[in-house]
Amino acid sequence: MRRRRVNTHPVNPSDEEAETESSSSVLFASEKRVFAVCLALRIVNALLIQTYFNPDEHWQALEVAHRMVFGYGHLTWEWKKGIRSYLHPMLFALLYKILALLHLDTPLVMIKAPRLLQSVFSAVGDLYVYKLSHVLFGGHVAKWALFCQLTNWFMFYCFNRTLSNSLETVLTLAGLYYWPCMRVSAGKVHPVSRKWGLAVAALACAIRPTSAIIWLYVGLLELLVTRDRLRFVFLEVLPIGAVMLGLTCLLDRLMYGSWILVPLNFLKFNFLSSGGDYYGTHKWHWYFSSGFPVMIFTFMPFSFYGIMKSKHWKLCGLIVWVLAIYSLLGHKEFRFVLPVLPLALMFSGYNLAKTERTDNKKKSSLHDHSKWPTKTQFTIFFLLATNIPMAMYMSLVHQRGAEDVMNYLSKEAQNEKVKSVLFLMPCHATPYYSTLHCNLPMRFLDCSPREDKELDESDQFLIDPVGFTSEIAKNRSLPSHVVLFSSEEKLLRDLLISYSYKELQRFFHAHFKVDRDLQASVVVYTLTGQ
Repeated sequence: MRRRRVNTHPVNPSDEEAETESSSSVLFASEKRVFAVCLALRIVNALLIQTYFNPDEHWQALEVAHRMVFGYGHLTWEWKKGIRSYLHPMLFALLYKILALLHLDTPLVMIKAPRLLQSVFSAVGDLYVYKLSHVLFGGHVAKWALFCQLTNWFMFYCFNRTLSNSLETVLTLAGLYYWPCMRVSAGKVHPVSRKWGLAVAALACAIRPTSAIIWLYVGLLELLVTRDRLRFVFLEVLPIGAVMLGLTCLLDRLMYGSWILVPLNFLKFNFLSSGGDYYGTHKWHWYFSSGFPVMIFTFMPFSFYGIMKSKHWKLCGLIVWVLAIYSLLGHKEFRFVLPVLPLALMFSGYNLAKTERTDNKKKSSLHDHSKWPTKTQFTIFFLLATNIPMAMYMSLVHQRGAEDVMNYLSKEAQNEKVKSVLFLMPCHATPYYSTLHCNLPMRFLDCSPREDKELDESDQFLIDPVGFTSEIAKNRSLPSHVVLFSSEEKLLRDLLISYSYKELQRFFHAHFKVDRDLQASVVVYTLTGQ
Protein backbone atom coordinates (compact mmCIF):
# COMPACT_ATOMS: atom_id res chain seq x y z
CA MET A 1 0.00 0.00 0.00
CA ARG A 2 1.41 3.40 -0.96
CA ARG A 3 1.63 5.91 1.77
CA ARG A 4 0.31 9.38 1.17
CA ARG A 5 3.00 12.02 1.34
CA VAL A 6 2.49 14.67 3.94
CA ASN A 7 4.00 18.06 3.39
CA THR A 8 6.04 18.72 6.49
CA HIS A 9 7.50 22.00 5.27
CA PRO A 10 6.55 25.02 7.34
CA VAL A 11 4.07 27.42 5.82
CA ASN A 12 5.73 30.33 4.11
CA PRO A 13 5.03 33.50 6.13
CA SER A 14 4.62 35.41 2.90
CA ASP A 15 1.79 33.03 1.95
CA GLU A 16 0.00 33.79 5.22
CA GLU A 17 0.46 37.51 4.64
CA ALA A 18 -0.85 37.18 1.10
CA GLU A 19 -3.90 35.28 2.35
CA THR A 20 -4.52 37.93 5.02
CA GLU A 21 -4.15 40.71 2.46
CA SER A 22 -6.53 38.88 0.14
CA SER A 23 -9.20 38.48 2.84
CA SER A 24 -8.70 42.10 3.90
CA SER A 25 -9.16 43.33 0.34
CA VAL A 26 -12.34 41.24 -0.01
CA LEU A 27 -13.68 42.70 3.23
CA PHE A 28 -12.74 46.21 2.11
CA ALA A 29 -14.56 45.70 -1.19
CA SER A 30 -17.58 44.42 0.74
CA GLU A 31 -17.51 47.50 2.98
CA LYS A 32 -17.38 49.76 -0.08
CA ARG A 33 -20.50 48.08 -1.45
CA VAL A 34 -22.21 48.37 1.95
CA PHE A 35 -21.42 52.08 2.13
CA ALA A 36 -22.67 52.68 -1.42
CA VAL A 37 -25.98 50.94 -0.66
CA CYS A 38 -26.37 52.77 2.66
CA LEU A 39 -25.61 56.13 1.06
CA ALA A 40 -28.17 55.59 -1.68
CA LEU A 41 -30.83 54.58 0.85
CA ARG A 42 -30.03 57.50 3.18
CA ILE A 43 -30.24 60.00 0.32
CA VAL A 44 -33.74 58.70 -0.46
CA ASN A 45 -34.43 58.80 3.28
CA ALA A 46 -33.37 62.47 3.43
CA LEU A 47 -35.61 63.43 0.52
CA LEU A 48 -38.60 61.64 2.05
CA ILE A 49 -38.45 63.47 5.39
CA GLN A 50 -41.07 66.24 5.20
CA THR A 51 -42.04 66.61 8.86
CA TYR A 52 -41.02 68.58 11.94
CA PHE A 53 -39.65 66.59 14.85
CA ASN A 54 -37.57 68.65 17.29
CA PRO A 55 -36.74 72.39 17.32
CA ASP A 56 -33.01 71.73 17.83
CA GLU A 57 -32.76 70.32 14.29
CA HIS A 58 -33.22 73.85 12.97
CA TRP A 59 -32.67 76.25 15.86
CA GLN A 60 -29.42 74.81 17.29
CA ALA A 61 -27.73 73.85 14.03
CA LEU A 62 -29.04 75.35 10.79
CA GLU A 63 -30.18 78.67 12.25
CA VAL A 64 -26.76 79.24 13.81
CA ALA A 65 -24.97 78.20 10.62
CA HIS A 66 -27.18 80.52 8.56
CA ARG A 67 -26.25 83.45 10.81
CA MET A 68 -22.54 82.59 10.54
CA VAL A 69 -22.62 82.65 6.72
CA PHE A 70 -25.36 85.08 5.71
CA GLY A 71 -25.28 87.45 8.69
CA TYR A 72 -28.87 86.96 9.85
CA GLY A 73 -30.53 84.21 11.86
CA HIS A 74 -31.77 83.90 15.41
CA LEU A 75 -29.50 82.78 18.24
CA THR A 76 -31.48 81.28 21.12
CA TRP A 77 -30.67 81.96 24.76
CA GLU A 78 -28.32 78.93 24.90
CA TRP A 79 -25.84 80.79 22.68
CA LYS A 80 -26.01 83.86 24.89
CA LYS A 81 -25.30 81.69 27.95
CA GLY A 82 -22.43 79.89 26.21
CA ILE A 83 -23.69 76.34 26.68
CA ARG A 84 -23.43 75.37 23.00
CA SER A 85 -20.31 74.83 20.91
CA TYR A 86 -20.02 76.17 17.36
CA LEU A 87 -18.36 72.94 16.24
CA HIS A 88 -21.56 71.23 15.04
CA PRO A 89 -23.12 74.27 13.27
CA MET A 90 -19.75 74.86 11.58
CA LEU A 91 -20.31 71.76 9.41
CA PHE A 92 -23.48 73.26 7.97
CA ALA A 93 -21.94 76.71 7.76
CA LEU A 94 -19.33 75.27 5.39
CA LEU A 95 -22.14 73.75 3.33
CA TYR A 96 -24.00 77.09 3.21
CA LYS A 97 -20.80 78.91 2.24
CA ILE A 98 -20.21 76.56 -0.69
CA LEU A 99 -23.81 76.97 -1.84
CA ALA A 100 -23.50 80.76 -1.60
CA LEU A 101 -20.23 80.84 -3.57
CA LEU A 102 -21.80 78.69 -6.30
CA HIS A 103 -24.99 80.80 -6.24
CA LEU A 104 -27.01 77.68 -5.45
CA ASP A 105 -28.65 79.03 -2.28
CA THR A 106 -32.18 78.84 -3.69
CA PRO A 107 -35.13 78.05 -1.36
CA LEU A 108 -35.36 74.41 -2.46
CA VAL A 109 -31.61 73.75 -2.15
CA MET A 110 -31.41 75.49 1.23
CA ILE A 111 -34.18 73.21 2.51
CA LYS A 112 -32.85 69.92 1.09
CA ALA A 113 -29.05 70.32 1.22
CA PRO A 114 -28.52 70.05 5.02
CA ARG A 115 -30.35 66.73 5.29
CA LEU A 116 -28.55 65.45 2.21
CA LEU A 117 -25.24 66.28 3.91
CA GLN A 118 -26.48 64.51 7.03
CA SER A 119 -27.32 61.48 4.87
CA VAL A 120 -23.58 61.10 4.15
CA PHE A 121 -22.84 61.08 7.90
CA SER A 122 -25.71 58.64 8.47
CA ALA A 123 -24.35 56.28 5.83
CA VAL A 124 -21.01 56.30 7.66
CA GLY A 125 -22.88 55.38 10.84
CA ASP A 126 -24.63 52.53 9.02
CA LEU A 127 -21.28 51.29 7.74
CA TYR A 128 -19.89 51.19 11.27
CA VAL A 129 -22.93 49.24 12.44
CA TYR A 130 -21.92 46.67 9.84
CA LYS A 131 -18.21 46.80 10.75
CA LEU A 132 -18.79 46.63 14.51
CA SER A 133 -21.23 43.73 14.12
CA HIS A 134 -18.76 42.00 11.81
CA VAL A 135 -15.90 42.18 14.28
CA LEU A 136 -18.09 41.14 17.22
CA PHE A 137 -20.31 38.44 15.73
CA GLY A 138 -19.13 37.72 12.18
CA GLY A 139 -20.20 38.65 8.68
CA HIS A 140 -23.50 36.76 8.73
CA VAL A 141 -24.73 38.68 11.77
CA ALA A 142 -23.38 41.95 10.32
CA LYS A 143 -25.72 41.72 7.32
CA TRP A 144 -28.74 41.20 9.54
CA ALA A 145 -27.65 43.97 11.93
CA LEU A 146 -27.48 46.35 8.96
CA PHE A 147 -30.94 45.20 7.86
CA CYS A 148 -32.31 46.08 11.30
CA GLN A 149 -30.53 49.44 11.27
CA LEU A 150 -31.96 50.41 7.89
CA THR A 151 -35.52 49.24 8.55
CA ASN A 152 -36.10 50.50 12.09
CA TRP A 153 -38.71 53.26 11.90
CA PHE A 154 -37.06 55.63 14.36
CA MET A 155 -33.64 55.45 12.70
CA PHE A 156 -35.36 56.30 9.40
CA TYR A 157 -37.30 59.12 11.04
CA CYS A 158 -34.53 60.69 13.13
CA PHE A 159 -31.06 59.68 11.92
CA ASN A 160 -31.07 61.96 8.85
CA ARG A 161 -32.12 65.04 10.77
CA THR A 162 -29.54 67.74 11.46
CA LEU A 163 -29.52 67.15 15.20
CA SER A 164 -26.28 67.02 17.17
CA ASN A 165 -27.59 63.69 18.49
CA SER A 166 -27.47 62.24 14.96
CA LEU A 167 -23.80 63.07 14.53
CA GLU A 168 -23.14 61.92 18.11
CA THR A 169 -24.63 58.54 17.14
CA VAL A 170 -22.37 58.25 14.08
CA LEU A 171 -19.29 59.06 16.18
CA THR A 172 -20.37 56.63 18.91
CA LEU A 173 -20.61 53.76 16.42
CA ALA A 174 -17.27 54.65 14.83
CA GLY A 175 -15.56 55.11 18.19
CA LEU A 176 -16.77 51.81 19.65
CA TYR A 177 -15.33 49.97 16.66
CA TYR A 178 -11.81 51.04 17.67
CA TRP A 179 -12.01 50.27 21.41
CA PRO A 180 -10.29 46.97 22.32
CA CYS A 181 -12.34 46.45 25.48
CA MET A 182 -15.62 46.28 23.52
CA ARG A 183 -14.46 43.33 21.43
CA VAL A 184 -14.51 39.68 22.44
CA SER A 185 -10.77 39.35 21.85
CA ALA A 186 -8.74 42.48 22.37
CA GLY A 187 -5.74 40.79 20.73
CA LYS A 188 -7.34 41.18 17.33
CA VAL A 189 -7.12 44.94 17.55
CA HIS A 190 -4.03 46.85 16.51
CA PRO A 191 -2.71 49.00 19.39
CA VAL A 192 -3.08 52.22 17.39
CA SER A 193 -6.83 51.68 17.07
CA ARG A 194 -7.46 52.72 20.67
CA LYS A 195 -6.04 56.14 19.89
CA TRP A 196 -8.47 56.45 17.01
CA GLY A 197 -11.25 55.45 19.39
CA LEU A 198 -10.15 58.11 21.88
CA ALA A 199 -9.97 60.78 19.16
CA VAL A 200 -13.50 59.96 17.95
CA ALA A 201 -14.78 59.88 21.54
CA ALA A 202 -13.24 63.29 22.23
CA LEU A 203 -14.87 64.69 19.08
CA ALA A 204 -18.25 63.26 20.14
CA CYS A 205 -17.93 64.93 23.55
CA ALA A 206 -16.94 68.22 21.92
CA ILE A 207 -20.05 68.17 19.72
CA ARG A 208 -22.34 67.02 22.53
CA PRO A 209 -20.93 67.03 26.10
CA THR A 210 -23.48 64.46 27.31
CA SER A 211 -21.68 61.93 25.11
CA ALA A 212 -19.25 61.69 28.05
CA ILE A 213 -21.84 59.38 29.67
CA ILE A 214 -21.09 56.77 27.00
CA TRP A 215 -17.32 57.19 27.02
CA LEU A 216 -17.06 57.17 30.80
CA TYR A 217 -18.42 53.61 30.74
CA VAL A 218 -16.13 52.56 27.88
CA GLY A 219 -13.10 54.29 29.38
CA LEU A 220 -13.55 52.69 32.81
CA LEU A 221 -14.01 49.30 31.18
CA GLU A 222 -10.81 49.78 29.19
CA LEU A 223 -9.00 50.85 32.36
CA LEU A 224 -10.05 47.61 34.06
CA VAL A 225 -8.94 45.24 31.29
CA THR A 226 -5.84 46.94 29.87
CA ARG A 227 -2.36 46.11 31.13
CA ASP A 228 -0.83 49.50 30.35
CA ARG A 229 -3.03 51.68 32.57
CA LEU A 230 -0.50 54.48 33.03
CA ARG A 231 0.12 54.72 29.30
CA PHE A 232 -3.62 54.70 28.64
CA VAL A 233 -4.32 57.57 31.04
CA PHE A 234 -1.24 59.82 30.71
CA LEU A 235 -0.10 59.20 27.14
CA GLU A 236 -3.45 58.71 25.42
CA VAL A 237 -6.52 59.99 27.29
CA LEU A 238 -5.07 63.24 28.66
CA PRO A 239 -3.14 64.38 25.53
CA ILE A 240 -5.92 63.55 23.06
CA GLY A 241 -8.59 65.06 25.33
CA ALA A 242 -6.52 68.21 25.90
CA VAL A 243 -5.89 68.72 22.17
CA MET A 244 -9.59 68.33 21.31
CA LEU A 245 -10.68 70.61 24.16
CA GLY A 246 -8.10 73.19 23.14
CA LEU A 247 -9.18 73.23 19.50
CA THR A 248 -12.85 73.49 20.45
CA CYS A 249 -12.14 76.34 22.88
CA LEU A 250 -10.22 78.20 20.15
CA LEU A 251 -13.16 77.86 17.77
CA ASP A 252 -15.63 79.03 20.42
CA ARG A 253 -13.27 81.89 21.38
CA LEU A 254 -13.30 83.02 17.76
CA MET A 255 -17.11 82.82 17.47
CA TYR A 256 -18.15 84.05 20.93
CA GLY A 257 -15.52 86.78 21.09
CA SER A 258 -14.34 85.69 24.54
CA TRP A 259 -13.02 82.54 26.22
CA ILE A 260 -15.95 80.16 26.86
CA LEU A 261 -15.68 76.69 28.37
CA VAL A 262 -18.81 75.18 26.85
CA PRO A 263 -18.65 71.73 28.57
CA LEU A 264 -18.50 73.39 32.00
CA ASN A 265 -21.42 75.72 31.25
CA PHE A 266 -23.38 72.80 29.81
CA LEU A 267 -22.73 70.72 32.93
CA LYS A 268 -23.77 73.56 35.25
CA PHE A 269 -27.05 74.20 33.47
CA ASN A 270 -28.23 70.67 32.65
CA PHE A 271 -26.86 68.63 35.55
CA LEU A 272 -26.03 70.87 38.51
CA SER A 273 -29.00 73.25 38.23
CA SER A 274 -31.51 70.99 36.37
CA GLY A 275 -32.12 73.83 33.91
CA GLY A 276 -33.49 71.42 31.33
CA ASP A 277 -36.46 70.71 33.61
CA TYR A 278 -37.85 74.09 32.52
CA TYR A 279 -38.97 72.43 29.29
CA GLY A 280 -40.84 69.60 30.97
CA THR A 281 -40.10 66.47 32.95
CA HIS A 282 -40.96 62.78 32.84
CA LYS A 283 -41.04 60.07 35.47
CA TRP A 284 -37.73 58.38 36.21
CA HIS A 285 -38.69 55.14 34.41
CA TRP A 286 -39.85 56.82 31.18
CA TYR A 287 -36.90 55.62 29.05
CA PHE A 288 -37.46 52.01 30.16
CA SER A 289 -41.26 52.01 30.11
CA SER A 290 -42.05 54.27 27.15
CA GLY A 291 -39.20 56.12 25.44
CA PHE A 292 -36.83 53.38 24.34
CA PRO A 293 -39.55 50.76 23.65
CA VAL A 294 -41.22 53.22 21.25
CA MET A 295 -37.89 53.84 19.48
CA ILE A 296 -36.95 50.18 19.08
CA PHE A 297 -40.60 49.28 18.45
CA THR A 298 -41.25 45.75 17.15
CA PHE A 299 -37.52 44.92 17.20
CA MET A 300 -37.65 44.86 21.00
CA PRO A 301 -38.33 41.13 21.63
CA PHE A 302 -35.74 40.16 19.02
CA SER A 303 -33.14 42.44 20.61
CA PHE A 304 -33.83 41.03 24.05
CA TYR A 305 -33.53 37.47 22.77
CA GLY A 306 -30.33 38.39 20.91
CA ILE A 307 -28.79 39.75 24.11
CA MET A 308 -29.59 36.53 25.95
CA LYS A 309 -28.15 34.37 23.15
CA SER A 310 -25.02 36.40 22.39
CA LYS A 311 -24.12 37.06 26.04
CA HIS A 312 -22.18 40.16 25.04
CA TRP A 313 -22.71 41.80 28.41
CA LYS A 314 -20.29 44.68 27.80
CA LEU A 315 -22.37 46.07 24.94
CA CYS A 316 -25.63 45.29 26.71
CA GLY A 317 -24.26 46.97 29.85
CA LEU A 318 -23.56 50.14 27.85
CA ILE A 319 -27.19 50.31 26.73
CA VAL A 320 -28.49 49.86 30.27
CA TRP A 321 -25.92 52.31 31.65
CA VAL A 322 -26.96 55.09 29.23
CA LEU A 323 -30.68 54.57 29.84
CA ALA A 324 -30.13 54.51 33.61
CA ILE A 325 -28.01 57.68 33.75
CA TYR A 326 -30.39 59.64 31.54
CA SER A 327 -33.25 58.42 33.73
CA LEU A 328 -31.76 60.42 36.61
CA LEU A 329 -32.46 63.65 34.73
CA GLY A 330 -35.91 65.19 34.89
CA HIS A 331 -36.06 66.40 31.29
CA LYS A 332 -36.16 63.45 28.89
CA GLU A 333 -36.37 63.21 25.11
CA PHE A 334 -36.24 60.36 22.61
CA ARG A 335 -33.20 61.77 20.82
CA PHE A 336 -31.01 61.80 23.95
CA VAL A 337 -30.63 57.99 23.83
CA LEU A 338 -30.40 57.70 20.05
CA PRO A 339 -26.70 56.59 20.19
CA VAL A 340 -27.56 53.28 21.87
CA LEU A 341 -30.49 52.39 19.58
CA PRO A 342 -28.21 50.94 16.83
CA LEU A 343 -26.49 48.83 19.51
CA ALA A 344 -29.82 47.32 20.53
CA LEU A 345 -30.65 46.73 16.86
CA MET A 346 -27.38 44.84 16.45
CA PHE A 347 -28.70 42.27 18.91
CA SER A 348 -31.83 41.97 16.78
CA GLY A 349 -29.55 41.19 13.87
CA TYR A 350 -27.82 38.53 15.96
CA ASN A 351 -31.18 36.92 16.69
CA LEU A 352 -32.24 36.98 13.03
CA ALA A 353 -28.95 35.42 11.93
CA LYS A 354 -29.38 32.57 14.43
CA THR A 355 -33.00 32.07 13.34
CA GLU A 356 -31.97 31.85 9.69
CA ARG A 357 -29.30 29.24 10.48
CA THR A 358 -31.82 27.19 12.44
CA ASP A 359 -34.26 27.33 9.51
CA ASN A 360 -31.54 26.22 7.07
CA LYS A 361 -30.55 23.32 9.29
CA LYS A 362 -34.15 22.15 9.57
CA LYS A 363 -34.61 22.33 5.82
CA SER A 364 -31.45 20.38 5.08
CA SER A 365 -32.07 17.70 7.72
CA LEU A 366 -35.72 17.14 6.81
CA HIS A 367 -35.25 17.73 3.08
CA ASP A 368 -38.09 20.19 3.36
CA HIS A 369 -38.85 21.81 -0.02
CA SER A 370 -42.27 23.14 0.90
CA LYS A 371 -43.34 26.64 -0.11
CA TRP A 372 -44.53 27.56 3.36
CA PRO A 373 -42.70 30.62 4.76
CA THR A 374 -39.91 29.92 7.21
CA LYS A 375 -39.66 31.53 10.63
CA THR A 376 -37.08 33.97 9.25
CA GLN A 377 -39.32 35.00 6.37
CA PHE A 378 -42.26 35.49 8.71
CA THR A 379 -40.10 37.63 11.02
CA ILE A 380 -38.88 39.79 8.13
CA PHE A 381 -42.44 40.33 6.93
CA PHE A 382 -43.57 41.23 10.45
CA LEU A 383 -40.75 43.75 10.98
CA LEU A 384 -41.22 45.39 7.59
CA ALA A 385 -45.02 45.48 7.91
CA THR A 386 -44.80 47.27 11.25
CA ASN A 387 -41.82 49.59 10.71
CA ILE A 388 -42.20 50.82 7.13
CA PRO A 389 -45.74 52.24 7.55
CA MET A 390 -44.68 53.87 10.83
CA ALA A 391 -41.57 55.40 9.21
CA MET A 392 -43.56 56.70 6.24
CA TYR A 393 -46.33 58.17 8.36
CA MET A 394 -43.98 59.93 10.77
CA SER A 395 -41.68 61.18 8.01
CA LEU A 396 -44.31 62.24 5.47
CA VAL A 397 -47.48 63.04 7.43
CA HIS A 398 -47.24 63.71 11.16
CA GLN A 399 -46.39 67.35 11.99
CA ARG A 400 -45.59 68.37 8.42
CA GLY A 401 -47.47 71.67 8.56
CA ALA A 402 -44.63 73.40 10.40
CA GLU A 403 -42.24 72.59 7.53
CA ASP A 404 -44.77 73.25 4.75
CA VAL A 405 -45.67 76.71 6.00
CA MET A 406 -42.03 77.85 6.05
CA ASN A 407 -41.40 76.37 2.61
CA TYR A 408 -44.41 78.34 1.36
CA LEU A 409 -43.35 81.60 3.04
CA SER A 410 -39.84 81.17 1.64
CA LYS A 411 -41.18 81.11 -1.92
CA GLU A 412 -43.51 84.03 -1.21
CA ALA A 413 -40.67 86.05 0.31
CA GLN A 414 -38.52 85.46 -2.78
CA ASN A 415 -41.38 86.98 -4.80
CA GLU A 416 -41.49 89.95 -2.36
CA LYS A 417 -45.00 89.08 -1.19
CA VAL A 418 -43.99 88.89 2.49
CA LYS A 419 -42.91 91.98 4.44
CA SER A 420 -42.93 90.67 8.03
CA VAL A 421 -44.15 87.62 9.94
CA LEU A 422 -45.55 87.07 13.44
CA PHE A 423 -45.71 83.51 14.80
CA LEU A 424 -48.57 83.20 17.32
CA MET A 425 -47.75 79.68 18.43
CA PRO A 426 -45.59 77.93 21.05
CA CYS A 427 -41.98 79.01 20.62
CA HIS A 428 -39.74 77.27 18.06
CA ALA A 429 -42.75 75.48 16.54
CA THR A 430 -41.45 75.99 12.98
CA PRO A 431 -38.09 76.44 11.25
CA TYR A 432 -36.96 80.05 10.95
CA TYR A 433 -34.50 82.09 8.85
CA SER A 434 -32.51 79.04 7.74
CA THR A 435 -35.57 77.95 5.75
CA LEU A 436 -37.02 81.37 4.87
CA HIS A 437 -33.57 82.55 3.62
CA CYS A 438 -34.74 86.13 3.35
CA ASN A 439 -33.75 88.95 5.69
CA LEU A 440 -37.08 90.40 6.72
CA PRO A 441 -38.56 91.12 10.19
CA MET A 442 -39.96 88.07 11.97
CA ARG A 443 -41.06 87.56 15.55
CA PHE A 444 -41.90 84.46 17.58
CA LEU A 445 -43.02 84.10 21.18
CA ASP A 446 -40.03 83.90 23.51
CA CYS A 447 -39.69 80.97 25.92
CA SER A 448 -36.25 81.56 27.46
CA PRO A 449 -35.94 80.26 31.04
CA ARG A 450 -36.96 82.89 33.59
CA GLU A 451 -35.20 83.12 36.94
CA ASP A 452 -38.06 85.15 38.44
CA LYS A 453 -40.49 82.29 37.66
CA GLU A 454 -42.64 84.59 35.52
CA LEU A 455 -44.56 83.04 32.67
CA ASP A 456 -42.74 83.38 29.36
CA GLU A 457 -44.48 84.80 26.28
CA SER A 458 -45.29 81.38 24.90
CA ASP A 459 -47.12 80.35 28.09
CA GLN A 460 -48.86 83.72 28.40
CA PHE A 461 -50.22 83.35 24.88
CA LEU A 462 -51.46 79.79 25.44
CA ILE A 463 -53.27 80.84 28.63
CA ASP A 464 -54.98 83.89 27.07
CA PRO A 465 -54.53 84.03 23.27
CA VAL A 466 -56.98 86.88 22.69
CA GLY A 467 -55.68 89.13 25.47
CA PHE A 468 -52.03 88.55 24.59
CA THR A 469 -52.58 89.18 20.88
CA SER A 470 -54.56 92.34 21.57
CA GLU A 471 -51.63 93.75 23.54
CA ILE A 472 -49.24 92.99 20.70
CA ALA A 473 -51.56 94.65 18.16
CA LYS A 474 -51.78 97.80 20.30
CA ASN A 475 -48.06 98.19 20.95
CA ARG A 476 -46.50 97.11 17.63
CA SER A 477 -46.95 97.70 13.93
CA LEU A 478 -49.03 95.01 12.29
CA PRO A 479 -47.08 92.30 10.42
CA SER A 480 -47.97 91.41 6.84
CA HIS A 481 -48.43 87.72 7.78
CA VAL A 482 -49.51 85.90 10.92
CA VAL A 483 -48.88 82.18 11.42
CA LEU A 484 -50.72 80.13 14.04
CA PHE A 485 -52.10 76.68 14.80
CA SER A 486 -55.76 75.96 14.11
CA SER A 487 -56.43 75.35 17.83
CA GLU A 488 -55.65 79.03 18.57
CA GLU A 489 -56.95 80.30 15.24
CA LYS A 490 -60.49 79.38 16.28
CA LEU A 491 -60.16 81.75 19.23
CA LEU A 492 -58.42 84.54 17.32
CA ARG A 493 -60.31 84.51 14.04
CA ASP A 494 -62.66 87.39 14.91
CA LEU A 495 -59.84 89.50 16.34
CA LEU A 496 -57.68 88.99 13.23
CA ILE A 497 -60.58 89.86 10.92
CA SER A 498 -61.18 93.06 12.92
CA TYR A 499 -57.59 94.08 12.12
CA SER A 500 -58.19 93.46 8.36
CA TYR A 501 -56.54 90.04 8.19
CA LYS A 502 -57.87 87.23 6.05
CA GLU A 503 -56.95 83.58 5.78
CA LEU A 504 -54.36 83.00 3.05
CA GLN A 505 -53.29 79.35 3.33
CA ARG A 506 -53.94 76.35 5.55
CA PHE A 507 -51.53 73.42 5.86
CA PHE A 508 -52.32 70.05 7.38
CA HIS A 509 -50.19 69.37 10.45
CA ALA A 510 -51.28 66.38 12.56
CA HIS A 511 -54.05 63.85 13.15
CA PHE A 512 -53.52 63.62 16.91
CA LYS A 513 -52.21 65.91 19.62
CA VAL A 514 -48.67 65.74 20.98
CA ASP A 515 -48.55 68.10 23.95
CA ARG A 516 -51.62 70.28 24.43
CA ASP A 517 -54.58 70.66 22.10
CA LEU A 518 -54.83 69.00 18.71
CA GLN A 519 -52.78 71.13 16.30
CA ALA A 520 -54.59 69.86 13.24
CA SER A 521 -53.30 72.49 10.83
CA VAL A 522 -51.09 75.55 10.48
CA VAL A 523 -52.90 78.66 9.21
CA VAL A 524 -51.44 81.74 7.53
CA TYR A 525 -53.29 85.06 7.69
CA THR A 526 -52.33 88.06 5.58
CA LEU A 527 -53.01 91.77 6.08
CA THR A 528 -55.37 93.12 3.44
CA GLY A 529 -55.62 96.78 4.46
CA GLN A 530 -55.16 99.31 7.25
